[in-house]
Amino acid sequence: MEQTLGYLRESLSNWVERDPTAQHLYQKIEQKSYHDNANFIEDLDEKERTYITEMLQYEMDYAKNEQDQVRYDALRSIFDLLD
Repeated sequence: MEQTLGYLRESLSNWVERDPTAQHLYQKIEQKSYHDNANFIEDLDEKERTYITEMLQYEMDYAKNEQDQVRYDALRSIFDLLD
């Protein structure tokens, strides 16, 4: 698994207990072999893309507040592909 998808999976793990969409996306990353971020983004439907976009905005803010630039950059690289 690409490292940036690992950061995304870790972020989703914070939401899986309270949100079935997060759980579905987490399992999707776990069960499929994505060659890169773009490959993962291409595999999302509109509902999933909307969810990831909203979740990443929160998670990127958190990473920035924690001054975790590596995590922020990894999540941002996925976020940028959603445009």
